[in-house]
Amino acid sequence: MKKNIKLTKEENDILKSAESGGFVSAISKKRDIARYSKIAKATLAKNKTISIRISEIDLIKLKAKAAQEGMPYQTLISSSLHRLTAEV
Repeated sequence: MKKNIKLTKEENDILKSAESGGFVSAISKKRDIARYSKIAKATLAKNKTISIRISEIDLIKLKAKAAQEGMPYQTLISSSLHRLTAEV
């Protein structure tokens, strides 16, 4: 036995969304949050500071290349090393 209840526009929108599968279980959201949190922690692992010796000419070239790319030269070096180690 279905009752005809007067719903507001907002309530109707919620009802339509629920009936069309527009809502996701909170349990699945918690699982997703935990999963993505773990991925983020691994991705954003603490960086280590290192010291390297390179020629002045190479440093000038690195800085020029970084300026062309619109990024700090340290970021360019880090990115290049990351790409190199990803191939291993």
